[in-house]
Amino acid sequence: MTVSKAKAAAFSAALQAGKYIKERRGKIKKIDYKGAFNIVTDVDKASEKMILEILKADFPDDSYVAEEGGGHEASKTNRRWYVDPLDGTTNFTHSYPFFCVSIGMEEAGQMMLGVVYNPIADELFYAERGKGAFLNDEPISVSGIGELNHSLLATGFPPDTGIGQPHNNMVPFTTLTNLSHGVRRDGSAALDLCFVACGRLEGFWELKLAPWDIAAGSLIVEEAGGRVSDLADGPLDMPTGHILATNKLIHAEVVAEMKKLDLK
Repeated sequence: MTVSKAKAAAFSAALQAGKYIKERRGKIKKIDYKGAFNIVTDVDKASEKMILEILKADFPDDSYVAEEGGGHEASKTNRRWYVDPLDGTTNFTHSYPFFCVSIGMEEAGQMMLGVVYNPIADELFYAERGKGAFLNDEPISVSGIGELNHSLLATGFPPDTGIGQPHNNMVPFTTLTNLSHGVRRDGSAALDLCFVACGRLEGFWELKLAPWDIAAGSLIVEEAGGRVSDLADGPLDMPTGHILATNKLIHAEVVAEMKKLDLK
């Protein structure tokens, strides 16, 4: 199996699901909750079904990890797909135009392919390991800004933690807001990672993300010349979900600030 075949399937799945999501904006039939604040809609579920049907048509023996529970573990191959059918569901329900489809493919424990599609802007970000990162078929790279105080950052907040609870991210948010040009909170980790990759942001961090939130985007950042790690500059651990992605130039400076906060 070549990565190119996987890329073609992922493109098809992301573009078709993105078209469906765009058509359904403002026409949601049902909203449910996973926890107190974490929204899931009928559109999330239909998008996931569409994506998995397309991918499984070409790769029926692979493993799939999908946000809305449509995945399954398999043992016939060493490939695993990570699918977020609608990253930014809360934005979508409010017609706030910052959401996407995210599809990542891992082989033998290493991310090999990342595809993220923003249907509102019609922006398709993608990367294959060792082949660079692209936006609508044009090469992209991280920014050249080398100082934290000249940087624009982004973050997010776990839906299941409030003020005073572990990992609520408020202290890092306040700290880095005061040390940078600002911190944006737009509600889609996958798109935030892509914005680091194409130089619109210098850095992004978040706590307790799920693997499907970061699988595709983390590879896109790396292939665009950036750096991805946990908050202490160790290897990214997707099950933990603590991530720091930067243009590489400000990485050590951000890590130093995170270490002062003693985040676990």
